[in-house]
This record gives sequence, C-alpha cells and structure tokens, in this order.
Amino acid sequence: MADLVLVADDEQLNRKLLRELLTSRGYRVEEATTGEEAIAKVRDIQPDLVLLDVMMPDTDGLEACRVLKQTEETRLIPVVLLTALSALEDRVAGIEAGADDFLHKPFNSVELLARIRALVRVKRLNDALERTEGILFALAETVEAKDPYTKGYLQRLVSYVAGIGAALGLPQHFKLVLRYGAFLHDIGKIAIPDAILTKADKLATEEFALMKQHAEVGERIVRSLRFGEEIAPIVRSHHERWDGNGYPDALIGEAIPLGARIVAVADAFDAMTTERPYSVAMSADEACETLRKGAGTQWDAAAVEAFFTYYAFELGRHVGAAEQDAGSVTHSG
Repeated sequence: MADLVLVADDEQLNRKLLRELLTSRGYRVEEATTGEEAIAKVRDIQPDLVLLDVMMPDTDGLEACRVLKQTEETRLIPVVLLTALSALEDRVAGIEAGADDFLHKPFNSVELLARIRALVRVKRLNDALERTEGILFALAETVEAKDPYTKGYLQRLVSYVAGIGAALGLPQHFKLVLRYGAFLHDIGKIAIPDAILTKADKLATEEFALMKQHAEVGERIVRSLRFGEEIAPIVRSHHERWDGNGYPDALIGEAIPLGARIVAVADAFDAMTTERPYSVAMSADEACETLRKGAGTQWDAAAVEAFFTYYAFELGRHVGAAEQDAGSVTHSG
C-alpha cells in the first residue's frame, strides 16, 4: 500500500498544491486545517509522515508537533514543519518541538520529495524495530508464564521502577528505557531449561551457574531493540551487588549501571513480598526493613531511599492487595 501523508495547513490552496504533488508521486494524502484536527487525525490514521504548517489557528504547528512527539503512540511518526518564517529562533523553536525536518515556504518540490522519501525510510526502519520489540515483549511474558508463581510480576516491577525513577527525578527518556529494561530484564531465561526455572527446591551449584547465564543471554537479545544499547546494561547487570558480590561482572558501587541498580531494588522487594515455592512471603514492612539493612552493601542506598519515597506516597495504599497475591515470584537467580 502507498505511503500515507497527512497535510495540515489552514490555507486551501497550499493543501491543494501539496495533494497534487504527492498523489502524482504515488502517495496517499489526508488533510487537516487546524493543529487540533491534525493531532486527532494523526492518532486516528497513523500516517507515515506529517507535513505541518506552523501558522495555523487554535493550536499552531509548533504546539501540535510538540504534542505528537510527547505522545507514545505518535512520537515516531516523522513531522516536517513548513513555514514562511526564516529567523534562526523559529528554526530553533521547531527543533525544540521535536520536528524531524524544517522547510521554508515557498518550498522546492524536488527537495520536499527527497526529504519525505528519506524520513519515510526511517519510519519503515522504526516500524521494523517495533515489530521486533513486540516479539521480545511476548517472549518476556512467555518466560513469566512458565512459572505459575509469576503472575503479574512484570507489571508490578515496571510500576516499581517507574516510581523509583520519578522519585529520583530522572529524565523522561531514561524512565522509558528503565521501564523497557525492567520488563525485559529476565528475557535471557528463555534459554534456561524449564526444569531449572520451575524447580521448587534450592538450585544445585551447577544449576545456579547455568541460571546465572540468563543475564548475558538477555543482554545479547535486547541489543536489537531501538534503545538496545541503553537497555542492555540493565539486563546484563540487574544481579550485580553494590559490594561487588553480584554477577556476571562483580561490579562495585557506581560502576553498576543506574538502571540495573534500580531494577535490583524493585526486583528484591517483589521477590520478598510474594510467595515462593520454597519460602513464605514477607510483609511489606519486613521487606522494607531488609532493603534498609542491605542499602550500601547489596543495593544502592539512593535507589532504596527512592523506593521508600515511592512506597510512602503510592505503594502504601495498595500493599495489602499485593501481599494477598500469592502468585508473583521468580527464582532469585
């Protein structure tokens, strides 16, 4: 199917010219006359690219671009801003709004088409990466489903790390990477035999050695993702300890990636407060006390304190229900 371009401009003549140019080159075209209409249509039709006039009534093109780039389901759709303004500050404003490109009116049709082709190719690559991500997230859920004690574990873990990230005041992009890392941190267990993953007793030495390989296997798997280079250190290092007694690299203190330190705290709390085949769940208060005692030895003290901040203001209202849910645990390996 031909690529779909949304043309957003309040001037009918401009829309007509762009439609004729694009359809003559095989593109499908939809139109919008205001910034608000453009935002709504992008969400509805998910075009391959948006041509967005800056000067429009109600919501202008800059604000519309900013909204689209801050919304998860539309942020990867390329946006080209079209404007008669030429001052440097106007171009800077477009870049700050998240625009992928910026063309001045009257535009050169050859240049415009070249920019569109290049950006649509990038969009196709991103779409392919998203399909890969979907497969890996499904695999992560498959790993979780192998053990009847892991129901809801990944969703809780993502909530915990999001709370810690917010308490630490981390940048928005890092918080997104952190959520990805939390969801995929155990993806490497797809390579571990089910007999080890679901074993009710303590793992034998050789079994534990095999279990530990999941961190390195997971690192290799997630590198194919769009943020793979940022997610991989979380996946590889989530079993490192602050005192250097973790694995696979025996990293010490701040040498452990921050995302891995955060996931380690969240993972530990969930493991302690949910039923395991071979141990009884702690109360939330008991688990918090264990975290406090291990802060600065097993876990990053700052990450632990950030978890307590989250716990006090958010988790505390729900912890009773969490303690009653006995189906949410993985092996400590």
